[in-house]
Amino acid sequence: MGEINYDALVEVFKGNLWEAELVKGLLESEGVQAMIKDETLSAVTSPYSGMGGTVLVMVNKEEEVYARKVVAERSKP
Repeated sequence: MGEINYDALVEVFKGNLWEAELVKGLLESEGVQAMIKDETLSAVTSPYSGMGGTVLVMVNKEEEVYARKVVAERSKP
């Protein structure tokens, strides 16, 4: 896998921490490097406290289209 270019990250999912962890794992199982970004400081001090706000899953811009497809397939019944 290539390196993540932190200057070219794009959001492909937004939700709570548990959902974001699942989406990140799904993306990584499909070969897409992903990282989680919490929009609040609470995830830094206590990531599983349940008190955090919105969490983003970020991927390289080059992988955005494929990552969005993987995320969209996840939500289909």
